[in-house]
Parts: sequence; C-alpha cells; structure tokens
Amino acid sequence: MPAFDLPLPELERHRPEPDEPDDFDAFWRDTLKEAGQPAPLVSVQPVETGLRLTNTWDVTFRGFAGDPVRAWFSLPAGAREPLATVVEYVGYGRGRGLPHERLTWVNAGYAHLLMDNRGQGDQYGDGGATPDPHATAPGGPGPAVRGLRSPHDYHYRRLITDAVRAVTAARALPGVDATRTVAAGNSQGGGLALAVAGLVPDLAALLVTAPLLCGIRRALDLTDAGPYGEIATYLSVHRGSEETAYRTLSYMEGVSFARRAQAPAHFGTGLRDTVCPPSGAYAAFNRYGELSGGADPRREMYAYPFNGHEGGEEAQVARQLHWLAATLSG
Repeated sequence: MPAFDLPLPELERHRPEPDEPDDFDAFWRDTLKEAGQPAPLVSVQPVETGLRLTNTWDVTFRGFAGDPVRAWFSLPAGAREPLATVVEYVGYGRGRGLPHERLTWVNAGYAHLLMDNRGQGDQYGDGGATPDPHATAPGGPGPAVRGLRSPHDYHYRRLITDAVRAVTAARALPGVDATRTVAAGNSQGGGLALAVAGLVPDLAALLVTAPLLCGIRRALDLTDAGPYGEIATYLSVHRGSEETAYRTLSYMEGVSFARRAQAPAHFGTGLRDTVCPPSGAYAAFNRYGELSGGADPRREMYAYPFNGHEGGEEAQVARQLHWLAATLSG
C-alpha cells in the first residue's frame, strides 16, 4: 500500500483542533472514582512456564466496576531489588495469550505486567481469559462498536478503566518500584497506553506505536480497515447515527489524553499504515503535554516511510529499549 495520508512535512505540523467534549475531565474523573478499589489485587498465583530465567505469576486485579481482569506478571529470575515496571497493553482482538509469548521487557531487566483485553482475544494469538459482563448495550458484534450509542456504555470506557487499574495493580505487586512505572503498547495497546498517560499523572515514561483511537474522525474518513471499518459498517446500517457515535468516541479520543499527559514519551508510526493512519499518531504527538501544567514533556517520534501498521517492528523495539534505559537512568 503506498503512502495515503498527509506528506511527512505536513504530518510534522499536524495539530487539528481537539474533538473534545466540555465534560471530558469530569467524565473520566467520575469513571475512575467509581472503579476505585482499596485493594486492587484479587489473586497472584505462580505459573510453571518451563523458563529458567523468568518467574511468572497469573494475576487477577479489579478493573472497571470491580470486574476481575487477568494479566501475566513476570520478573527476571533472581531479581533482588524493586524494578522499573513496564505495563503493556495488547492489540485489538487479542488476549494476553500464553505467558512465554512476550519476554522482551523482562529480558531487558524490567518487571512486566501484560494486561488481558476484556471481551476480546478471539481474533488472533492464543486467546484471553477476561470476559466483559457489561457487553450487552446496543451496538455491533465487534468490540469497537459495543455500546457505541453512549459513552457510559461504550466498550472502551471499560477497557481504558481496566488499563488505568492495571497500573495500580502493578504498583501493588512485589518486586516493583512503583515510582518507575511505564505504559507501553502498539495499535489498540498504544491507544490504551496513551489514555493511561493522560489519566495517571506520575508515570515514568510512555511507549506508543501506531496508536488506535487517535484522530478518530479523520481516520473514519480515510480507512475502512480494522476497528474503524467496523464503526463505518455500523454507521452504514444505522444511518443518521453519526453524531451520536462521534459524541461517544470523543470521550475516547487519544489526542485529548495526549494533551493531558506529563510523562516522557516515545512514539512511532508507519507512514503507510491504513489501520491506524499516521495523522492520528502525529496529532497526539504534536499536542502531547500541552495541558500538563508544567514543563513541556520530553518526547520523540520515529516515522517509518515504507512500513504500515507493523510500525517498524523490531527496529522500533530496539529504539524503545535504548530510549527507555536512557530515560529511566536520567
């Protein structure tokens, strides 16, 4: 697929006006207050994985509405001091999979919490283990359109709340340095990590590649791929529902979360990405931290001109590893 979004010089200046409701902050303050639980962890059970250099636990924590959310928690075997912790979020339609699938961060010497996606996990990978008991509001069958008629019923209200609660849970686990917590993810996971950065003011760093839910209205005009295509299909049937859907989506807009973020941030995007168009990533990057109330957060963006939704793949991971080590030691 050739490049289809704005040319790179225009992307680097792309700062669209925020699509943000007046009660955005109140909506999320009330949502997270409702989800607050004094004891975030439900259970922490050791898992025998066959890996000699990594110790892993099957974690259950309280997410949206106190619902149990599953995660894998891993530490380097023999770790003796509290470690900086990477809380990672996975892509659309994927679950947490198997505990040995994602070892990059623990091999780099970090504690690692991998959150499951409620009500997802059946499209690819090795499955998930977290149902969504609230997925009954009107909407389509896919997660991107479940409850789309109301921001209070929408799937991403619940999933973003889970993502914030995952940070709280990670900080309560043994072997974790709660002052050095990192949010990380690609695609949907990138959108979740970005939301967390906007809602958790004391993150140590953010790693985000090809984020979903950024520049949502423009993305719906540009692509029929992936989750945006599901939303477009829904609106093709429910004609005249556009403004209702746009209002719901405005509470999940990644650019709005980016404006409120304070942590140092590392972004990446493929300029041929038709799933999460690069203009969304640049909109979030260019407005990142503008409402944080302090100094402009340090941030970097890497664009891959000939890559699509994979966003640079392992070359991007290598950049993240070096950048994160330097950021946390600085």
